[in-house]
Amino acid sequence: MFNAFLSRLTQPQPGPLTDDDARLALAALLVRLARSDDDYADTEMSRIDKVLAERYGLSPFEAAGLRARAEDLEAEAPDTVRFTRAIKDAVPYDHRLGVVQALWSVALADGQRSQDEDSLLRLVVSLLGISDVDSARARQKAAKS
Repeated sequence: MFNAFLSRLTQPQPGPLTDDDARLALAALLVRLARSDDDYADTEMSRIDKVLAERYGLSPFEAAGLRARAEDLEAEAPDTVRFTRAIKDAVPYDHRLGVVQALWSVALADGQRSQDEDSLLRLVVSLLGISDVDSARARQKAAKS
């Protein structure tokens, strides 16, 4: 289902993503983070839906649908390193910074920061080319929301 999308995303020189593809790819990163500790909790799913609805102006139904598609993509996506680097090459910095804030929001949704989530977040932040300072600011904003 997502083979063509993944093929475009992981080409040596991926082109800019369409808005729909960027939404899907970034939602898949949120899902990957939420699943990283092997406890994909309802609170994390709800937080992902909320983030998607607010970020993209979606209804709750549309946000849940995007998350469901992202869950399927995440299951088929290549390793995190290739997937995230491809997103970095195709998505502007400001949008990636917003994704980092959303990732922190999901990581903090269940009230627990697992080592698996922290490790994946550090990796993703680095691969997305986000500075440690910007990541810390994004975490602070996420904690307040």
